[in-house]
Amino acid sequence: MRRAGQGDAEAWRVLVGRYSRLLCAIARSYGLSGADVDDVVQTTWLRLVERLTLLRDPARAGAWLAVTARHESMATLRRAGRERPLKGAGPAVTGPHHVVFGRDLAAAVGAALETIPPRCRELLELFAGSPRLSYAEISAALEMPVGSVGPTRARCLTHLRRRLGGRA
Repeated sequence: MRRAGQGDAEAWRVLVGRYSRLLCAIARSYGLSGADVDDVVQTTWLRLVERLTLLRDPARAGAWLAVTARHESMATLRRAGRERPLKGAGPAVTGPHHVVFGRDLAAAVGAALETIPPRCRELLELFAGSPRLSYAEISAALEMPVGSVGPTRARCLTHLRRRLGGRA
């Protein structure tokens, strides 16, 4: 990261090579089109260039990039006025009460996610994406050992369940 911040082209090639697939996977998980995925990835790299000297811990660049790609994907969806459809989320919506319940549940989960530790939120959001990321990809994004991903996920889900208090 430091070398990239000093303009080292080889350092940038290494960073782009290491994280571009992950950024594409995150953007695709939001159901974005190919052009929108490209825009999200490009904007994420631009955000890194803009804030490169401001990163407190350059060793956590992968996690920062993953979170930024998620935020850029959501911003793209908001701008387009679309919502990501829930695939396989149970029975088809058949009436207004289903819509209200779904929105209520989504709001409760969203609020609960905001109260758990940020690292847990990042991990759970990476797991929730589609296409599914591998443990190795999540490990790289969060810069944690592959063997720690599963146990950490279990602890994070426990945090989330406590916050939801019986709603899930």
